[in-house]
Amino acid sequence: MSLTLPLDQQLCFALYSVSNAMVRLYRPLLQPFDLTYPQYVVLLALWQQDNISLGKLGQATLFDSGTLTPLVKKLEQKQLLQRLPSVHDERVKQVVLTPAGKALQQEISGVMQALRCQVAMDDQQLVQLRQLAQQLQQQVSAAASCSPATAEKL
Repeated sequence: MSLTLPLDQQLCFALYSVSNAMVRLYRPLLQPFDLTYPQYVVLLALWQQDNISLGKLGQATLFDSGTLTPLVKKLEQKQLLQRLPSVHDERVKQVVLTPAGKALQQEISGVMQALRCQVAMDDQQLVQLRQLAQQLQQQVSAAASCSPATAEKL
């Protein structure tokens, strides 16, 4: 008797697979803007709230500093944002969109609609899926320990 579920019944594999598939769908849509999906995520967060600390940007994107710092540096090289010392504490870096970074929001606005056209789920299903994914992410982040029976389903 096997102690593990088959691969196609593993929640972690299903989530990993769909995440990779979604990034692959975004790739050709973001390519004309010379952006990767993680760079796009950083810009989405900044379009929602500009001029925030690197730490708050990490909280918004869920990227750790080892992932976020190279992304921010690359976007700074592309002149889409700047890292500036905080007026309150020079040790804290504020991340601020440049005029080019702000203008890109309008240029790239069709990406979401183009992606939506490629996914056959209806709006209600997509909202439900997003809510479940957010709930799972919050629970996984908050989990300090897990029983072996629960872990097998993940």
